[in-house]
Amino acid sequence: MSVVSLLSDFGYRDPYVAQMKAVVLSVNPKACIVDVSHDIEKFSVHVGAYVLACVAPYFPPKTVHVAVVDPGVGTKRRPIIVETRRSFYVGPDNGLVMLVAHKEHVVNVYLIDNPKYVSSNISNTFHGRDIFAPVAAYLSKGVKPSDFGPVIQDFVFPDFAKPCTKNGALVGEVLYIDDFGNIISNISAQDLKHYGVAEGDCLVVVVGDKTLNLQFCSAYGAAPVGSCLALIGSGNFLEVAANQGSACKFFGAKIGDAFHVSVK
Repeated sequence: MSVVSLLSDFGYRDPYVAQMKAVVLSVNPKACIVDVSHDIEKFSVHVGAYVLACVAPYFPPKTVHVAVVDPGVGTKRRPIIVETRRSFYVGPDNGLVMLVAHKEHVVNVYLIDNPKYVSSNISNTFHGRDIFAPVAAYLSKGVKPSDFGPVIQDFVFPDFAKPCTKNGALVGEVLYIDDFGNIISNISAQDLKHYGVAEGDCLVVVVGDKTLNLQFCSAYGAAPVGSCLALIGSGNFLEVAANQGSACKFFGAKIGDAFHVSVK
């Protein structure tokens, strides 16, 4: 069975998702299509990247993931396939898939430019249906990624795909704020391990223009009710939370804000 996952910022009430599914099934009627989410915040590459990175590891190997958060559709923004050691990602060359692809180790990135595998009538406003969906379907049938176009090296690799170390601190940014008000960064558990952070450490956390000393805990309930803490969330990223409260309300955080961490 071949699996194709779909993620977008289209919304479920519009016809766009159904059109993409129809295209996939017209090419590969045996494809198993899974909706990851179509409620991604409009135009938010950060949010789409975070949700995809949280979900993709739980799919079977060789899944083809189609991700469409594409404010540059119809411009010179290129359509690409990213092949990792585990999966395939099809979408716009705007950094959307690079957070998860980097974690899975990128093998090659291919430009999609073979007209054989896309619609004969490509809309300037809907590459999800006319380029990404058919390409994903052909990939799911076993067409080699190299058949879709040449390997490229100058693909977009956004800063949020790989935090860095600067002046003794881990430097990242806010990727996502969930419905509980938890502020989720792009700093992974592996990043913290390499940095030498251990459970129980006191961390100096800077989010936007606010700074707090927070204990690095293993669970939300490890801090007093209403108190903020730092921990690794279910998506395997460092987050700032408040036990039975909203860290976002305290910090006034927004997606894209700086998120810096150091050990006190």
